Amino acid sequence: YPTWKRTLTRRAREAQMKRFCKAQAIQRRLEEIEVTFRELEQQGIKLEKLLRDEDGNPADQKTQWMNQLLYLVQKKNGLMSEESDLMIAVQELKLEEQQWQLDQKLRCYMNMEESLKTPEDCAAEQEILVQLLEVVNKRNVLIHIQEEKRLSEL
Repeated sequence: YPTWKRTLTRRAREAQMKRFCKAQAIQRRLEEIEVTFRELEQQGIKLEKLLRDEDGNPADQKTQWMNQLLYLVQKKNGLMSEESDLMIAVQELKLEEQQWQLDQKLRCYMNMEESLKTPEDCAAEQEILVQLLEVVNKRNVLIHIQEEKRLSEL
């Protein structure tokens, strides 16, 4: 087994493990965001109930509750934005994995001797190439979405 093949195999495994670890971290963060959403929701409900009660609470107390409610809304919006970014990252990881798998299949066909390829092999190679281009285009779209989002936030 030539050294370059071992190196490529090792790098591919490392890249796959890196994607896996990143996906796990994203999943953990999404779960944390979900828990935080529920907590913010409960706090918001309590504040709304306090604001709706007209028990002669001082105006400055109501202003304080209103400010707390606005802060919760702001925090929730920030979490929603982060969740959106994470969902894009998940899609990008899926596409990256799909691209890697298609690339491996394509390499198998490209390493075959041209004279030994059957018409089915040639058709399969072309189909994989088409699929690979679709994945690359989808990743490009995700990058554009992220860039537009970043620019709109600025």
